[in-house]
Amino acid sequence: MTQDRFNFVAIRRQFDFRGIEMGRWVTPKERDRAAVNFHQALHDLMDALQGPEHLISLRGTLGLQFGKGGQRGVAAHYMPATRQLALAKNAGAGSLAHEWFHAFDHYMGDKIYPHIPSSGFASYLWLNQLDQPINRLHPLSALLTECFKAIVLTPDGDEPSDLFRASQQTDEDLNILYYAKPEELCARAFEAFVEDECPNSRFLVNGSKTSKEAKAGLYPQGEQRAVINQAFRDFFYALGGALVREIS
Repeated sequence: MTQDRFNFVAIRRQFDFRGIEMGRWVTPKERDRAAVNFHQALHDLMDALQGPEHLISLRGTLGLQFGKGGQRGVAAHYMPATRQLALAKNAGAGSLAHEWFHAFDHYMGDKIYPHIPSSGFASYLWLNQLDQPINRLHPLSALLTECFKAIVLTPDGDEPSDLFRASQQTDEDLNILYYAKPEELCARAFEAFVEDECPNSRFLVNGSKTSKEAKAGLYPQGEQRAVINQAFRDFFYALGGALVREIS
């Protein structure tokens, strides 16, 4: 595909996104540059996950926004009510992997926990259902919960992980509840995994190694990072393989 064909219409068709919306203040030049960046980043994400296009669009349920509906100081956000991932025009680079995992985490909520009336993030539901084991968990769902365990708990499963403790301490220092929320822990862990798999994809992910947050322990470090990365590989490679066989 030549550069003049890198546009959001082609991206939507290739990945089957539900829709892609541009902000009214996005210029044609900014739009075209963003399309090139999105296209490369989404292909890098496919490579990291070893999955097909419809994994990236969550079977056509995910919508994208660029330069629209932003909030001051917020580079990107995921909107569960509308299942849309939004990147700010000037500050969204590096946030795509984090927000995509929020979308995926939300998508998986009612797949793993269909008995819970309101749809929520799978990571949050998992953490709040630890004392209520799920019977007959699908093998792929079981692999995803292994990712959550590696992120939130120590290897023996008895204590909070170093990542959780550092996140909890940061929340206490700032008098907020944000970094230790399971959906945020898991999105940051996913960032680290993707950055290790695609270290040069700066539009997709950037900051899990040398940022201020990384130095504060808000991203997985050392052995825990390696364990989480392997858990993500085990899950996404199995998921990607299943999805490829489904369409072949």
